[in-house]
Amino acid sequence: MKRFAVAALALLAGIFTASTVQAQGHEVRANIPFDFAVGGTHLPSGYYSFSTQGDDMMLIRNADRQIVVLSRTDEISNPADYKPILIFNKYGDRYFLHEISCPSIAVNVEIPASKMERQTRSLMAWRGPDQVLLALN
Repeated sequence: MKRFAVAALALLAGIFTASTVQAQGHEVRANIPFDFAVGGTHLPSGYYSFSTQGDDMMLIRNADRQIVVLSRTDEISNPADYKPILIFNKYGDRYFLHEISCPSIAVNVEIPASKMERQTRSLMAWRGPDQVLLALN
C-alpha cells in the first residue's frame, strides 16, 4: 500500500511539473493591491501570475505566500481592441475576480460568479457592483 501511495505521489508531481513548464509561455503577472476572492477562495493582496490550463481553466498563483488556485473560466468574445487587464467586481469592500483579458497570450475569459459572490451581491443589491480594472504586466 505504501508503494502505491509513493508511486501515485511521484506521478502527480511529474504531471504538475510538466503542466507548469507548458504554462510558462501563456502566463501574465499583476500586482493586486487589495484582497480578493476567486471562486470560494479568499486571496490576499500581492503579486500574482495567471496562466491558462487547457481551454477552460486558469491557474492563479501567489509566489510570495505559496498560494495556488485553479479556477474554471468561460471564453468571451474577443473585441478588436481588447487590452491586457483584470476586471474585479466590487461589492462594498469585497473584490471578486471577474475577467482576465490579455491579447499577448490570447486570453479573454470570465470567471463565473461563485456562491460567495452571489450571496454578497444579493446582500448589497441596493448598491450594485462597481468594477475595478488593473493593468497586466
